[in-house]
Amino acid sequence: MPKISNKGRLMPESPIRKLVPFAEEAKRKGRKIYHLNIGQPDIDTPKIALDAIHNNQLKVVEYSHSAGNESYRRKLAGYYQGLDIDVDHTEMLITTGGSEAILFSLMSCLDPGDEIIVPEPFYANYNSFAVTAGVRIIPVTSYIDENFALPSVTEFEKLLTSRTRGVIICNPNNPTGYLYSKKEMEQLGELVIKHDLYLFSDEVYREFCYDGHKHFSAMHIQNADQNVILIDSVSKRYSACGVRIGALVTKNTDVISTAIKFAQARLSPPSFGQIVGEAALDTPAEYFGQVEMEYLERRNLMVDMLNKIEGVFCPLPRGAFYTTVRLPVDDADEFSKWLLSDFHYENETVMLAPASGFYSTPGLGKDEVRIAYVLKRADLKKAIVCLEKALALYPGNKL
Repeated sequence: MPKISNKGRLMPESPIRKLVPFAEEAKRKGRKIYHLNIGQPDIDTPKIALDAIHNNQLKVVEYSHSAGNESYRRKLAGYYQGLDIDVDHTEMLITTGGSEAILFSLMSCLDPGDEIIVPEPFYANYNSFAVTAGVRIIPVTSYIDENFALPSVTEFEKLLTSRTRGVIICNPNNPTGYLYSKKEMEQLGELVIKHDLYLFSDEVYREFCYDGHKHFSAMHIQNADQNVILIDSVSKRYSACGVRIGALVTKNTDVISTAIKFAQARLSPPSFGQIVGEAALDTPAEYFGQVEMEYLERRNLMVDMLNKIEGVFCPLPRGAFYTTVRLPVDDADEFSKWLLSDFHYENETVMLAPASGFYSTPGLGKDEVRIAYVLKRADLKKAIVCLEKALALYPGNKL
């Protein structure tokens, strides 16, 4: 029988989606599931973006430029310039989601066997991109009792080897909701400049910052133009996950000229997705104000309710729409399965994302889960009541 590749065997299963068979079985039993496991917003996509599709008069859906439609790139450059990020349309590639932007970045900047340092817990698909690119992820651990603050530069430097080529961060963070401060970002900048490393900055949740906190982009770090590669996406900003449009942005012309070769090999990014992305740039400011208020109210409800449950600890996320929560269970993976296979409250249950899949260090996150507060408040409240009832009944409860 033909063998599966080593790379195929190494490709990790998604911790976000691996419980889907259990959820499908629960639904076959007629149970309602509250999906707190995946960052799929229920916020309406801006009307101006949808209208661009509905009113489109294309006769032929053609290939675009491999870097993306020039009209879109020029308009996107204007968006960044409005954020005091000085780039033009030649310093970016439009990609098939932020995922492809990360993958093109890794393949352009690192060789197989090279290492990249990532604060854990981190977006689980970084593992998948690393396997695809043949890159080794080296974790530096952040801790729930410290609200998942960025580890010190000293901790990063302890991990440097002759194969270290860069650092990757997500700011605001998925899965923790932590928002890196200007000081933390500048310290990372000093690190990558000192050691001649790349800083891959995944900033897809830029618009979601709360309590008066401001986002500080890696592109704002002084003297780091040649080190920084910005990863972006329309998925969360405009609640348009399915259009699969992202961007790779950098002042480093060598990276751009290399990444475009990978872009040419896949021909072009999605045509209709680019139409949505370009139109979405005209989304009125009040849309974002309403979305921010909605997420803020959801966050406050969630944090308040969770921290009232005995044995549960939920840090206060300052950005994105996730939090990583500590539960009084011996194994969050088994608990998450049990929620779907054996538990229901009034014929309803909850789907969570076990946090162990967001860590690279074995054994970490065993009593933690990621929660995405992407449900309307009435459903979010019901979901947390379900979770409280489940914890009281779970055989593996540590209390």
